[in-house]
Amino acid sequence: MKIAVCMKQVPAESRGSMNEETGVIVRAGLQPVVNNYDLSALEAALRIRECVPAEIHVFTMGPSKAEEVLRTAFSMGADAGYLISDKAFSGADVLATSYTLHRAIETAGQYDVILCGRQTTDGDTAQVSGALAQWRNLPHVNWVSAIENITESAVTVEQTVEREKVRLLLPLPCLLSVEREGFLPRMPSLRLKMAAGKKKITVVTLKDLSDQDASHYGLNGSATRVRKIYPPPRMQHKPLFSGSPDECAELILRETGMG
Repeated sequence: MKIAVCMKQVPAESRGSMNEETGVIVRAGLQPVVNNYDLSALEAALRIRECVPAEIHVFTMGPSKAEEVLRTAFSMGADAGYLISDKAFSGADVLATSYTLHRAIETAGQYDVILCGRQTTDGDTAQVSGALAQWRNLPHVNWVSAIENITESAVTVEQTVEREKVRLLLPLPCLLSVEREGFLPRMPSLRLKMAAGKKKITVVTLKDLSDQDASHYGLNGSATRVRKIYPPPRMQHKPLFSGSPDECAELILRETGMG
């Protein structure tokens, strides 16, 4: 069995600025870390491998320093790492990111399961996994809180939808987006951590993809633009009212000028 895990490097802090011309977040000077939700996707892959023989390949998209994501994945038990890196890929929105991931995964062959985290902490759209599944024409499930059983042809998962839990049977290949609560990441192995620095990383650029039309990737291939980012306004102090509901209602109307 072959498993692909999509992971991303994100800023450790939420602060940052935006390039006014491109609408892209300026990440220079922000400490990068592995997206926490994606570590849970890797944990899910490792648990599958504990049940059935499997190879785990990790894909990450970003600049050269994003290879740190793959080194972390190696230290936790991943078998292979692919760094999707090209200037043509920069500034991508959900559509362009998912398409780039689709074409990059395609270069490594077919996979039985593709795993994604719930969302990233920088974009927070939680849409890349579903878009990737559409590009690859795969059945997919979001909010997976447990993988109960997996065979060569199917997987049984538990999906959490608000307060309800649903058990689903999916044919393979498929794509799963997992919840952090159900897949708490393990600590890296010291032995694997020492070996991680020596493992080969495969760099995937535009010229390696079957579709080499640069207009389909990065900012050029994005269907959306961010016009402005700004911190939410701070709440000002508000008075507290006491009394009966009718009295409080009158006070509120009077305070807001509506009474």
